[in-house]
Order: sequence, then C-alpha cells, then structure tokens
Amino acid sequence: MRYIAGASVLDFSPSLLFHSRYLGAVGRRRLMTSANSRSQPREFDGCDDGFISVEEWRRWGPVSPLPAAVKQIVEDLKVLECKLDSPIEFGGNGGKLQGPFGAYEDKKHRATYEALDDPEKKFRFFSARQIACRLLGSRGYLCQKCWLAMEDCMCSYVKPCGLWKRIRFWLYMHPRVSIAPTSLGFSNRQFLCIDMRFSCWQDFLRQNNTGKLLWQIFGVQSATLCVFGLAEDEEIMWNEFKRAGKNQVRCLYPNHNSELTFSVKDAFGTTASENPGSSMTDEDKTLHFILLDGTWNNSAAMLKRLKDHAKSVWGDEDLPCISLATGASAMHKLRPQPSWDRTCTAAAAIGLLSELSLLPQLSSYELDKQADAVEEALVILLDSLTGRRLRMGRSITRKGRNTISMC
Repeated sequence: MRYIAGASVLDFSPSLLFHSRYLGAVGRRRLMTSANSRSQPREFDGCDDGFISVEEWRRWGPVSPLPAAVKQIVEDLKVLECKLDSPIEFGGNGGKLQGPFGAYEDKKHRATYEALDDPEKKFRFFSARQIACRLLGSRGYLCQKCWLAMEDCMCSYVKPCGLWKRIRFWLYMHPRVSIAPTSLGFSNRQFLCIDMRFSCWQDFLRQNNTGKLLWQIFGVQSATLCVFGLAEDEEIMWNEFKRAGKNQVRCLYPNHNSELTFSVKDAFGTTASENPGSSMTDEDKTLHFILLDGTWNNSAAMLKRLKDHAKSVWGDEDLPCISLATGASAMHKLRPQPSWDRTCTAAAAIGLLSELSLLPQLSSYELDKQADAVEEALVILLDSLTGRRLRMGRSITRKGRNTISMC
C-alpha cells in the first residue's frame, strides 16, 4: 500500500474512523462556545514591542533557536510599522496583512524576493516571511500548544503519553500549502502577488494540522518539529541523523522508484544479522522516522531535499523508506484532501506504531497504546474543528466545502 504523511495513498480502514465515544460532552461544550471570527482586523501597536523572543518561538513547538531570517523579517516589519506610522493588521478570511501597511509591505517584499538570484535564497526568504507573518498574526488568537483559536483550545483534553525511547519522530513540515495557481484562475506571476500576502496558506500554525499532536502527546524530544527551509531546524535534524547513522533513519514515503522502500515487516521483522540496521531491540540506538508534513505536491520537493542532503552527508541520496498498509483517518471527514484515499500526518504515526506493535519482538513495548493515544487526540481535534465550523455556519462535509478553505 502507498503511504505518505500528510498526503498519502491508502486503502480505507475502519480502524481509524471517527470514534463517537470520544465526543459527547466535549462536543456540546464547544458548540456552546461563542464564535470569535477573524474578520475584524487585529493590530499590533507600538514601535518598541512585538518582537519575537526565543521563548515565544519555542512555545509554538520548535526546539531550534529563533531562525535568524525570521527574526530579521519580524524586525523589518516593526521598523516599517514605525516608519509608516501605520499598525500591522491581520484580518479577513485567511488572516492576511491588511490596510495601508499591508499594501506597502507587499510591494516591498515582493521586490526583495524577485531581486534574489539564487533559488535557495528565494525559497529561504519566502519560508521565513511566511513564518514571521504567521507568528505575528497568531499572537493572542491561537493557543501556542494546540494551534487552535483560544476559545477552541483542546489542550486540557489531550493526555500525554510516553513514546518508546527507541523511536523518535521528525515532523518535517512544509511552510505553506501547495495550491496550483491555474486552478484559481491566476497566472504564476499573479499568484505570487497573492501568495506573498497570505499568512495562512501553510502547515505551520495551521489549525487543522495534525502533526502538532505528536509533540503534544509525546513531547518535543520524542516528536520534533523541523520546518522545511529553515536552516536552524534542518541543521538540528541532520546533526542527529549524522550521529545515528544512515541505517537508523527512515522516511515514511511510498518511494516505489527506490529499492530501499520496505514494509514495516520487511524492514524490522528480521534479525539484525539478516538485515543490518533493521533490529529495533538494540537499547543503545534510536530509530529516527521522518514524517513529511505537507501536501502531496509538496512532498516530492521535500523528499528531494532530504535525498540531496543525504547524498552530501553519506554519498548516497537513496534514503530508506517505509510504506505502510493502514487506513484513512478521522480528519477525512473535515480536512480537504485531493481524494478520499489520502490521509494526515497523525495517521502516519498511528499506522507505523500499530504495525510495529504487531512484531513479536516489539509486543512488550505498548506501541499499540501509544498509537491509541494519538488516535484519541486526533478525534478530539476533529471535534474542536467541527464545533467551530458549526458555530460559524460553515459546512463540515467535504462535498459542500471549497477545496482551498482553511480552518
């Protein structure tokens, strides 16, 4: 079966469907909560505050220092705010920059982007700007732990659970959601103008992102966020991979063009002597699993970046990949996907832990219970998002939804 975290091709399975037993009181409470629309612009007053600290950055989930590029863009935005004597405003559907400041800043940063001649610099600048705007626009609106609107916070319902110490997840998160310009009626150049204004078309701080559940449940040292394109995040991740060695790194991706794509049983169901690096019972080693947290279209670029880096580190770009045989998640009821047979990042972790728990040599590590903890949190997230949509009078079915709308 084909599988990728965030955008996977799978068979439908009832084991990961919506579980009504987790709803009830929680759902009713959320339905009674008053709506707090983002339609009203939110301002950030004052020229001396509003900067992002390392502590604030890490409260959102990252373990890295505040990225220099993000810090610089935030500082530039605050300086521009003072220069124009016009407050930074975020509002409307999508939380984009608004008002005179938004119009001026849009022209300024598009000019900066287009002046860069190196594709890597363009990409890093774009990623950093998306994240900087998202950080500022989410202040006072989103909970820093669950990334939901404050009135929808689900943190008190999520139960922490220890992840087996031999496993570490890496949430390799794309900074934005991929949308084809032509599908919206725009040319590539027109789309650039629009896309540079929006701070919501990204997985980072996206309310219906499911990868965030992993570090909420297991902690940031067991499930670590790495934002695609942020040098500081990628350096931390690759330093850990170098220490572990290539045999201890796996990417969940249906890379059928590679001879190093295995099922869980084929990869870990044999002894270390038969398949070097496959044994998971060595107490001195941790196995690192990379979950690609982005759309199906973005995943190809993410995998290529991983392979290019692997080649520079190990001289071989073909990372070992794991293909799972599991089912669709509860989020298929709400979150738009290209098709019904693709699933979310949390379901990738659920599927992996569930399949590993079936291996005889791993049956005593309670991996099935760790999978259940993620599944339970996933249903709580779905409940929170569903309750919000119902309060706002928005459709909760896939058929009635616009495919580019975001929670």
